[in-house]
Amino acid sequence: MIKTVFLTFVLFFSLQVIYGQVHLLESSGDILQFALPVTAITSTFFYPSDDKPHWQFLKSYAITITSVHSLKRLINKPRPNGGQFAFPSGHTASAFSGAAFLQRRYGWKIGLPAYLLAGFTGYTRIKARKHDIYDVLAGAGIGIINAYLFVKPLKKITNKKLSINILKCGNYYYAGIIYNF
Repeated sequence: MIKTVFLTFVLFFSLQVIYGQVHLLESSGDILQFALPVTAITSTFFYPSDDKPHWQFLKSYAITITSVHSLKRLINKPRPNGGQFAFPSGHTASAFSGAAFLQRRYGWKIGLPAYLLAGFTGYTRIKARKHDIYDVLAGAGIGIINAYLFVKPLKKITNKKLSINILKCGNYYYAGIIYNF
């Protein structure tokens, strides 16, 4: 529970920067493209595991970003606002890469809110006239596919080192702490 609260705090702490900016919607998408991957990589240090989850994330994220920027240069689709290099959306790919890592690694309880935030990032890109729906869907797909290729679900650890037990006997309560070495 504490870990979930911490991860939520890290994510929403990043969003505090946007208060006071003129383009709130666009700025929130700019921040979420980094906040979700930062939350994903930060989570790897709080959930113990032997399968090197930080390397899984880094491989997935690096290939996502490399793929997106390579495709942008190869295709050079114009943006709705007149700019260039629209396809696929890098902001969306980055956000969905972080969200897909969280979902794949920790399940839908954490993944669903992350996907909703990533979807909001895509929405901000369309609303800001930086991308159309196809750019956003392609970015989301690239982020999700790479996460599913490189990220393994977290295995539950069953050997608890610390346990606290409370026993009621009549009018008295007894507490015990057990620590396994």
